[in-house]
Amino acid sequence: MDLRGAIKSIFGGDKKITASTWKEIGGYTSYFSSFGADAYANEVVRACIRTLSEHTSKANVKVLRDGVEGNIALQKLIQYRPNLYMNGKDFLYKTRTLLEINNVAFIYIMRDEYGKCTGLYPMPKAEYEAVEYQGRLYITFRFSSGIVMTHSWEDLAVLRKDYNSSDIWGDTNAPILTSLDLLNTTGEGMANAIKSTSNLRGILKLTKSMLSDEDKRRSKEQFVADYMNMANSSGIASIDSTQEFTPITIRPQIADYKNIEELRNNIYRYYGVNEDILMSKADSDQREAFYEAKIEPFLLALSLELTNKIFTSKQRGFLNEIMFESNRMSYMSMNEKLALVAMVDRGAMTPNEWRQALNLAPLDGGDTPIRRLDTVPTESTEVEDDKQG
Repeated sequence: MDLRGAIKSIFGGDKKITASTWKEIGGYTSYFSSFGADAYANEVVRACIRTLSEHTSKANVKVLRDGVEGNIALQKLIQYRPNLYMNGKDFLYKTRTLLEINNVAFIYIMRDEYGKCTGLYPMPKAEYEAVEYQGRLYITFRFSSGIVMTHSWEDLAVLRKDYNSSDIWGDTNAPILTSLDLLNTTGEGMANAIKSTSNLRGILKLTKSMLSDEDKRRSKEQFVADYMNMANSSGIASIDSTQEFTPITIRPQIADYKNIEELRNNIYRYYGVNEDILMSKADSDQREAFYEAKIEPFLLALSLELTNKIFTSKQRGFLNEIMFESNRMSYMSMNEKLALVAMVDRGAMTPNEWRQALNLAPLDGGDTPIRRLDTVPTESTEVEDDKQG
């Protein structure tokens, strides 16, 4: 199958349905236009979203059945090649990026003829419309290329942010636009001020009277060619009594650094990051707080949504579950990780669990808990004391 055929197979080809507009509770519009692409072009916004997406993409997936790992085929599909274009890390990165930009992210669940999941595709930027067909909810995607696709709600895993006005998608990122506009205006104003003040270096006055415009232009160009260039390393100009040069120094008026910093902090607060997180300078407490506030909620939402959309009600009844988890120990400092050896000595952690925290390969037999010989239960100590007494 060629690439075109693969895409038609993935998204159902040219299949169309005749549908009516979906009526939401409360009468909110069922139409949503992707919002925030311009915001993503801002360097601060992109740095924030990149940080959130990179940390999210480090999560591992586990497919559980009755509380233990099962359905290894599905687990490998999500972890290594969830779709034609992405590995597991790319899948998480793109899904998180789309969610941060649009406040809604759709993941198309590709299935075979038996209903088994064979692929997960984050739907790219589009205009979305909720429609009804035979009493069921569908989402129509209109891409900038002109392609229109419609998928049933049951085949779409849906993640939302700022989930308020609509039943289907999150609210837009409009609240941050003012800070972005001010920051962009400040940057453009600074660039224009520097350009405008760097051009005019002085005034050349010609004392000869009644000179034509051509003569004045020629004198100016000759002066610039002789002295206002890199070749004049001495920095000294020689002029006669018919010329008079007055240097001009203009300092550009630019925004105060505190004002710029406050605008950047507005954007940081909006996305829940800070300078230390962006620059990888945060301590373990900051990293732990960042994980709990910004990474864990996303992974929980994705786990719940994929579990409910991929598995049938009967399968969920047998405790089939998809779980995304990020190793929280990776947010600890090296000294804190090394201190965990005390947990290994006491059997609270296995040697391989500790080695995983240090990014070391597992050892044979390392999954068996161990205990130091000088640590025994209190009851055992009392028995030994009675024997000796």
